[in-house]
Amino acid sequence: MGTMDTTGILAKHAIKIAEELCSPAIIVSGDFDLEGIETNIPIYYVPRRQKSIIDNLISDSQEDEKRLKNILEPMAREASSNTQHIEQAAAIEHIIGELRTGTIVGIIQTRESGAIVTHEVSHSPLIRTLQECEERVDPEVMRAALAIAFDIAASGREGHKIGTAFILGDIEEVLQRSHQMILNPYAGHKDEHRNLLDKKNWESVKEFALLDGVFVISKEGIVQAAGRYLDVDAKEIDIEQGLGGRHVSAAAITRDTFAIAVTISESGGTVRIYMDGKELLCLDYMERPSLQK
Repeated sequence: MGTMDTTGILAKHAIKIAEELCSPAIIVSGDFDLEGIETNIPIYYVPRRQKSIIDNLISDSQEDEKRLKNILEPMAREASSNTQHIEQAAAIEHIIGELRTGTIVGIIQTRESGAIVTHEVSHSPLIRTLQECEERVDPEVMRAALAIAFDIAASGREGHKIGTAFILGDIEEVLQRSHQMILNPYAGHKDEHRNLLDKKNWESVKEFALLDGVFVISKEGIVQAAGRYLDVDAKEIDIEQGLGGRHVSAAAITRDTFAIAVTISESGGTVRIYMDGKELLCLDYMERPSLQK
């Protein structure tokens, strides 16, 4: 059976499954084109090309059992990586896009393999993490902070090194445990111009992300300060080795207060969430999936 036949059958069955499940979306990872296929379900394409497992094959001179192991193990890793990529794309699009919860259908296509997977959006670790944070910070404020964080992470992948942190909630305690490194660019401004829930204010946040220090933001989404330096004791903070002082102090402030920290790494654009001094979530930057109908 040819590649075109296989692709067509996969697409046909994926769409049938998605329609039977009333899926909010179909997400495609890999070289797979559903153009011209009729469905009312939104189709997202994940912008990533997986390395072929062909690159992992060994020479013919080795015994069959070892050759088979070297084929199957990379295949399993590749399938797992693609599945996680679909899950992450669904979570990000749910948070900063319009993807509702439900069971999405994913189509995975590589040069050697094709698969259909299903994923319940509400079971995503990212979305569960947001639910843990809801008691302390308005969920819409968390969504806005993460949307901006992903944008900053994206900028960091285009040649600019940008790292910052948002300290959300418990602002009185956070302000007591911090000081300004520079003049506060948000001082004296009306709340409407400092509100994270208004997308018109996002560009200024991204500009001030170039400053040293962190943002202090109320649980309702009002930016109190930028360029703030956290005065915390970082002893006994157990975070990943190699992370800089901003991550350590951000984790420490969440140990000493009821605040939640969202950090963006200067190198690599990794977004992390800290609460109670511990890392709740680590998410590597990925481009948002493109929507095609």
